[in-house]
Amino acid sequence: MKDQLVELITLISSGCMRDEEIARIADEAAQAYADPQAFLAANPDVNYDDDFPIPLGEWVVVGSLPDTVLFIGDTPSELFQQIRDSFGPGVPFVLTAKQLAKADLLAGLRRIQVQLSALYPEKGGYVLVDFSDPLDDEFQCVLVYSADLPRVLELAVEVGIYAAPAYESLLAELKAEDQGEAQ
Repeated sequence: MKDQLVELITLISSGCMRDEEIARIADEAAQAYADPQAFLAANPDVNYDDDFPIPLGEWVVVGSLPDTVLFIGDTPSELFQQIRDSFGPGVPFVLTAKQLAKADLLAGLRRIQVQLSALYPEKGGYVLVDFSDPLDDEFQCVLVYSADLPRVLELAVEVGIYAAPAYESLLAELKAEDQGEAQ
């Protein structure tokens, strides 16, 4: 599992994390998956509760990702501001967080996705991906190069961490709700 975690974290970090940091997180997460009680006993500073909706190994992965990799927020504008900040001033964005303030959820995610798709065309742009179960916020996402998306989704299934393209997931969810109401 450690090798799968290393590959997954490498792909979702898009070059924002050092190899040593990725290896450390993957090693700790693999230990936490393999023997949660032993991991907690050896790491009493880990703030994990058995009531959390995710396994300890997943908690270690999510909790270890820096804010340049894991983006959280309650609105599309909050989420997008964090994404913009992570790129720094050298990357030109057409979209601003303020422009998303009045957009509904689906329109906001669509506009973010369109903007991200235009970045790094040599990698096919980015895809905003829901990652794990958010504990306190509406959104908990990572950016993945479009070219890497199939492998990221495959690895996420293999290690048991929820991952899905944010816009497409919300669109499918809303369509399912509409069909359910129509019946």
